Amino acid sequence: MSGSSTAKETDLAQVVAAAVDSRRNFAIISHPDAGKTTLTEKLLLYGGAIQQAGAVKARGEQRKVTSDWMELEKQRGISITSTVLQFDYDTTTINLLDTPGHQDFSEDTYRTLAAADNAVMLEDAAKGLEPQTRKLFEVCRMRKIPIFTFINKMDRPGREPLALLDEIESELDLTPWAVNWPIGSGEQFRGVIDRRTREVVLFSRAERGKQASEQRLCLDDPALRDLVEEDLLDLAVEEMDLLEAAGAELDLEMVHAGELTPVFFGSAMTNFGVRPFLDAFLEMAQRPIARSSIEGLVDPLREGFSGFVFKLQANMDPRHRDRVAFVRVCSGRFEKDMTVKHARTGKAIRLSRPQKLFGQDRAVVEDAYPGDVIGLNNPGMFAIGDTLYVGPKVEYEGIPCFSPEIFSWLRNPNPSAFKNFRKGVNELREEGAVQILYDTDESKRDPILAAVGQLQLEVVQHRLENEYGVETRLEPLGFQVARWVSGGWSCLDKVGRIFNCKTVRDAWNRPVLLFKNEWNLNQLKEDHPELKLSNVAPVVSGVEPISL
Repeated sequence: MSGSSTAKETDLAQVVAAAVDSRRNFAIISHPDAGKTTLTEKLLLYGGAIQQAGAVKARGEQRKVTSDWMELEKQRGISITSTVLQFDYDTTTINLLDTPGHQDFSEDTYRTLAAADNAVMLEDAAKGLEPQTRKLFEVCRMRKIPIFTFINKMDRPGREPLALLDEIESELDLTPWAVNWPIGSGEQFRGVIDRRTREVVLFSRAERGKQASEQRLCLDDPALRDLVEEDLLDLAVEEMDLLEAAGAELDLEMVHAGELTPVFFGSAMTNFGVRPFLDAFLEMAQRPIARSSIEGLVDPLREGFSGFVFKLQANMDPRHRDRVAFVRVCSGRFEKDMTVKHARTGKAIRLSRPQKLFGQDRAVVEDAYPGDVIGLNNPGMFAIGDTLYVGPKVEYEGIPCFSPEIFSWLRNPNPSAFKNFRKGVNELREEGAVQILYDTDESKRDPILAAVGQLQLEVVQHRLENEYGVETRLEPLGFQVARWVSGGWSCLDKVGRIFNCKTVRDAWNRPVLLFKNEWNLNQLKEDHPELKLSNVAPVVSGVEPISL
């Protein structure tokens, strides 16, 4: 009997090892309007996951994008929530974590990057590095996530490719290595040269939303001179020779350590260079790796299943008023109907309806492996950062909250709608759409919305009205800076009365100080150097949050 059991365990270990080897998991980071959603759609197109790519600003009958499923996203042509898109390409299973490009939703992006093994940094060829890209890059560096760079919009007038590489190296302290090199730019963009094989990939424009046709030739093929203008080809070869003379080498260990970034050139809108990028990325990208937990690193080949919740989303299907927890599988094999332990509460939970996610679409999934993301029905039992596991206890490091900059009272002018108002506020807080603060005077029951950007507040109001049937009113508080008191209420009580700030409590009943500006914050630090403040909320374990 024990021999049979050992054989089954060996077989399972081999299945998990093969699954890990065939998986690639990544997020795309960029500044707004760099083309992130368009690139996402084209990757899905080349992966065979969709038949026709959408456009963010769809015209006429052209289909909308798969990753932007929320009604407000369709209205405004922006990504305001993270989605997960799993699809197969050749022998690889890809988990693409699509993140909001808009800076007002950067906290959702930070959470999603906690579930990513790789990141694709998308740049506009005309603009180079932009503020939001730099911020998100720093998060990737903090998490030591490998970065792959795709320089987009090469079919439009832009900066010199060598200058773009130099900017990455000098400003991010990241060594760039061009995997391919562009032939021409703007209207004269003809294709790319693969530096590793010295193969030329020429593109011809395809019908909008369809795959571009590609023609491949060796760089020394005489026929190439009949297909590409001689001056464009000579300039590309000359620039490539300069890169070779620089002496840098493509070192995958450095890539996986986050010290070197492979760089690709192309145009997502016209599909130029997307397939060569996808092929090379899957070859070089990091497989699912060991992840940090309170107990130490957890290997993906660990015998028992484990994973953590990195995102909650309410009303993905408004008809059913559902709530979905996005779980990143970190180790072992997940199986439908399995019973897992909830690390924060210690409760056993049977996971009977796990879902494979593809934007808004879902299907019941029988099993999942490290690198995959599954959706679980969430009747209020999960919080962002929660760990689920089988076997010996595992608890992954939590996901912190970052400091908001905009604060407004959220008023409900219709008392008869209070039940729906309370439900909507609690569910949107659970999913991290916005942070919720409360006045220390408990007679003031209205919540305070705390956000990184104004658009977050507008989205909350829109969703309360459209998903919960509640019209609300916002009243700005006039504060711009928030800091958590590191030692809690006891440390704050020792200081006594403080001026030029407002004391509130967060959803975990921790003291938060609100300041009108940085000057007021610095003044308090000078007056009370013993008071330790943090711009990141500490991770909470084993405590239920306050509900409205």
